[in-house]
Amino acid sequence: MISRPILATAMFAAATAVLAQTAPRPWPGISRTDLQRHDLSIPGREMIQVRVDFQPGAAAPAHRHPGEEIVNMLAGSLEYRLEGRPAVTLRAGDVLFIPSGAVHSVRNVGDDSASELATYLVAKGRPLIVSDDRPPKP
Repeated sequence: MISRPILATAMFAAATAVLAQTAPRPWPGISRTDLQRHDLSIPGREMIQVRVDFQPGAAAPAHRHPGEEIVNMLAGSLEYRLEGRPAVTLRAGDVLFIPSGAVHSVRNVGDDSASELATYLVAKGRPLIVSDDRPPKP
């Protein structure tokens, strides 16, 4: 029979491993505030909504998501580079659709902090952010 302290430790380790797989890795100068997460009516899919704040000069290197991302700019100026597209600079009120699996990077190109509302429609239980060693191709 497994003692309760050992069982509790094993359960904690398993939960930590699951969170480590789904929690985005922090990038310097970028903070994320989780706002909501809900299952979708499409089996195996979920919606995650996050506020992302970028300090001046902060950048998220090339990465992708296991589903679509919809960006709504709240403040500041961000430059997005999506594979196969020219770079685009977003300002407050602008929106951007990022297709599932599209390699992209983002950088605060303004002198002030920038903020966006990111809504993800993604595969449930998969890592939200997958780093990509390749820079987005123009």
